Amino acid sequence: MAVLDRAIVWLLPAIPKGVVRRLSSRYIAGPSLDDAMRVVGRLNAKGKLATVDVLGEEITTPDEARAITGQYHDVLARIDEEGLDANVSVKLTGLGLELDLDLCRETLEAVVIDAAARGNFVRIDMEDSSTTDRALELFRSLHAAGHENVGAVLQSYLRRTSGDLAGLDNVRLCKGIYVEPEEIAFHDADEVRANFVRCLETLVHQGAYVGIATHDEHLIGEALRIVRDLPPERYEFQMLLGVRPDRADELVAAGHRLRVYVPYGTHWYRYSVRRLQENPKMAGYVAADIFGRVFRR
Repeated sequence: MAVLDRAIVWLLPAIPKGVVRRLSSRYIAGPSLDDAMRVVGRLNAKGKLATVDVLGEEITTPDEARAITGQYHDVLARIDEEGLDANVSVKLTGLGLELDLDLCRETLEAVVIDAAARGNFVRIDMEDSSTTDRALELFRSLHAAGHENVGAVLQSYLRRTSGDLAGLDNVRLCKGIYVEPEEIAFHDADEVRANFVRCLETLVHQGAYVGIATHDEHLIGEALRIVRDLPPERYEFQMLLGVRPDRADELVAAGHRLRVYVPYGTHWYRYSVRRLQENPKMAGYVAADIFGRVFRR
């Protein structure tokens, strides 16, 4: 299956843009904020929570960073106005991290303050390992300043992650999708899974709220074992829009909180191709889903 997944990814640049858009339409809300709010409304109606992400971290100027910040203010306002159960996730490179740390701190804090005023929450997403120290630094500095409506993301494929857990009280734990050298990241799937389980056990033990972000059935099973004695308000499962929705429905029906990641924006093409290239297994999920729908018809 891994060979097939990589073959699908290799063929992506040759696939017409219109076809990629049709294939990705189930996994991206659309180009506009209206599209995102419509998807969030549908998810809420099914008992699912949402996290909204504005696509477009490939910025090159401070004005672009401030423009994305403005879009997050718009998202928070619409969530508030429409009474939706959703928060936001930000990628720090989109807020200016690679341009100026102070600019990123300024834009991030503005989003966090706006969210707090609306009783909402901001998740600082994690990107490649070159950003990890700065992301955690900004997260910890916001907490130290009294901003409690902000959470971090940790990736179990990074060898350092077990050492980053201390003191964190709200964490989204995922495997990680960026290509990293073996000296800093586990390359064996079983090692990544084992570290995910160890980190989840540690976070639960230290009393953190955990977003368990995985589509891996083995890890879902392990997570269910680890949280079986916890009250529902101590954790949630998280999945990507359009990926394993039937399993998500099952988790909700069993009484678990479940949040769906809802990306939207005009940079949908770059996101679609990059996401699949960074995670060939995701390409396999997409292809299997598409072929399944075709054969059912």
